[in-house]
Amino acid sequence: MRVVSLLPSATEVVYALGVEPVGVSHECDYPPAANEKPAVNRSRVDPDATSAEIDRQVQDAEESGGVYEVDRETLAELDPDLVISQGICDVCAVDEVRVREAVNDLGLDCEVLTTDPHSLADVFADIERVGAALERAERAADLVEDLQQRVDRVEERAAGVERPRVAVFDWLDPVMVAGHWIPGMADIAGGAYGMAERGSRSRPREWADVRAYDPEVLVAAPCGFGVDQTVRDLPALTDREGWDDLTAVREGRVYVVDGHHYVNRPGPRLVDTLEFLGWCLHPDAFEGPPADAVRPLEAVLQQ
Repeated sequence: MRVVSLLPSATEVVYALGVEPVGVSHECDYPPAANEKPAVNRSRVDPDATSAEIDRQVQDAEESGGVYEVDRETLAELDPDLVISQGICDVCAVDEVRVREAVNDLGLDCEVLTTDPHSLADVFADIERVGAALERAERAADLVEDLQQRVDRVEERAAGVERPRVAVFDWLDPVMVAGHWIPGMADIAGGAYGMAERGSRSRPREWADVRAYDPEVLVAAPCGFGVDQTVRDLPALTDREGWDDLTAVREGRVYVVDGHHYVNRPGPRLVDTLEFLGWCLHPDAFEGPPADAVRPLEAVLQQ
C-alpha cells in the first residue's frame, strides 16, 4: 500500500506497524528513515525563529492562506492509496480540508484518514484505525497493548503519592498551557494539573494567572522546539516579572523537554513522555530520562 503521512505522529505509527510511507511531511524526522522520504507539504513559517517571532509569522500566514501548502505535484507523482492527515491544529500540520481539496482537485483515487486525538486513549484508538487501514490490525493491537502496559506501570508507581501542582508550557511567548492529552497524562504520572481540563485545547494564558497558580513543577516544551532551541528561547520565561518567585523555580523543579519529539507529537512516544513526566514529578519513583529529551533548568544554566 502506498501511504502518504502528513504529520510526524502518524509517520511514527506507520513505521511502527511495519509500513514504509512513500511520502511524509516536512517535519517528519522519526524514525531517521523518514528524513529520506519526499515531503508533500511546505511551511510558510521559519521554524528556527523565537517563540514571539514564530507567533507573529503564524498570525500573518493564517491571514494570507494558511501556515502550510500542499505540494500537489509531489502528491500526484506519489499516487497514494492512503493519505493520513489531522484535524487537531492548523498550526501543527496541514489540515484535512486542504488535503481533501488537493486530493479531489488532482483526481486521486485514495482514502484520506484524519486523526484528531485529545487523550492517550484517542492516540491508541488512532493507532488501531491506522492499523485497520493498513491491514495491520493485529500488529496495531499488539502495539497498543504494549503501550497500555507501560501506562499502567506508570500509574501504579504514582499511586498514593502527593500530587504537586504542575504546568506544562507548549509555547513560551505568549505562554500557552498544554492541553489535549497532557492534563490526563499529568494525572496518571501523579501530578495535579490545575490550569487546563482534560482534552481541552492549548491556549494562551496571562502571566498573572501562572503566577497565581504558582506551579511546584514546571515543564517548558514548546511545540516544534527541541531542547537546544528551547534553551535559546528561555529568556521569554526567565525575564518575566515574578519568575524567580515561582515555587518551581525556587525549588529547582523546572525542566526543559523536547517538545518537538515528545510532548506535542501524539504518537507512540507519548508513553515515553509519560515516563519522563513521572520522573519530573517523582524522581525517586522513576528512572531518569535521557539528557537529549529532558534537562533540569539548573543543569542548563550551569553549562
